[in-house]
Amino acid sequence: MSKVLIIGAGGVSRVVVHKCAQRSDIFSAITLASRTKSKCDAIAAEIKNIKIATAQVDADNVPELVTLIKKEQPKLVINVALPYQDLTIMDACLETGVDYLDTANYEPIETAKFEYSWQWAYQERFREKGLMALLGSGFDPGVTNVYTALAAKDYLDVVEEIDIIDANAGSHGQPFATNFNPEINIREITAACRHWEDGCFVETPALSTKRSFDFPEGIGPMNIYRLYHEEMESLVKHIPTIKKAQFWMTFSDNYLKHLEVLQNVGMTRIDEVEFQGQKIVPIQFLKALLPDPASLGPLTKGKTCIGVIARGLKDGQRKQVYIYNICDHEACYAETNSQAISYTTGVPAVVGAIMMLTGKWYKPGVWNMEQFDPQPFLDEVGPMGLPYVVVEGEWPVL
Repeated sequence: MSKVLIIGAGGVSRVVVHKCAQRSDIFSAITLASRTKSKCDAIAAEIKNIKIATAQVDADNVPELVTLIKKEQPKLVINVALPYQDLTIMDACLETGVDYLDTANYEPIETAKFEYSWQWAYQERFREKGLMALLGSGFDPGVTNVYTALAAKDYLDVVEEIDIIDANAGSHGQPFATNFNPEINIREITAACRHWEDGCFVETPALSTKRSFDFPEGIGPMNIYRLYHEEMESLVKHIPTIKKAQFWMTFSDNYLKHLEVLQNVGMTRIDEVEFQGQKIVPIQFLKALLPDPASLGPLTKGKTCIGVIARGLKDGQRKQVYIYNICDHEACYAETNSQAISYTTGVPAVVGAIMMLTGKWYKPGVWNMEQFDPQPFLDEVGPMGLPYVVVEGEWPVL
């Protein structure tokens, strides 16, 4: 049994706290900290079976983080704060000798660019200290990496192509809202698309490649758009037989219409502008105007479907396998007061923590999910609420 410190108090954090509290056999004590302690207190008040300690911390401030970690003395820090804060939290973990886990890779606040290079650069420092950092333990990245590793381990001798497909077939009834942090969501979607093909990343305009995909289990056909997502970077590095890797996500026409207008009027800009004698960042102002993703939980109905199609060779023959999960928004809210977008990120973070704390996945250094045996993770994540389905056979080539 081990103590954990969870940093961040958004929708994903709420799921992480609920799920850690359900596993008191693993998590002996839980402290929840963020810049706004009242948000932590509100989440903690939802937990009835154990007491959740709360604290205030500025995750941009390494000395503050170090002071809190030394006070709480956790075995593991679970970072579900903003991607901008990954490096400061990693620095604090190194200084205090504590293991680290996150769900999304580092992104500098002043540049709409996200990649693993900054965090991979910590490999030797973590290894020399005998500490472990597990990167991207969400769903995508995270479970999608594990699904790809499962395809490589059990279904294909050689993985040559992967399509990661993320569908939110739910509806919250709002004119325009994002399902997770609006600033991060919009920066990610409006960035130039990159996909991997023939040994390099190929860049195309954002959302310029569109397909229709017929999702399983009654969801049916939806439009999917190609965009860049970080797990492709680690997957093509650690599974070098991959010749082509693409990431696809669904967007409604209504969402895209609003996004286009916001871009055209400059509201998605990430640079500072002067307004009435003050410096503001338009996208941060827009975030303040949009609905808080945490408020969408009781409003959202429908399902998500996230999975990986892997193609390659098995016993010398061409083969394809589709591994996916379907999650219901209303069921997630009934259990954790959060919709499925937060649930599908929060549950894998807890399972990743279980892998580290039980020693099933433990190795000093900085690692991505596909670098470990997928089966122990999958054995936990299904009973924790995210079962998976494997379909072997033909599926449309995207």
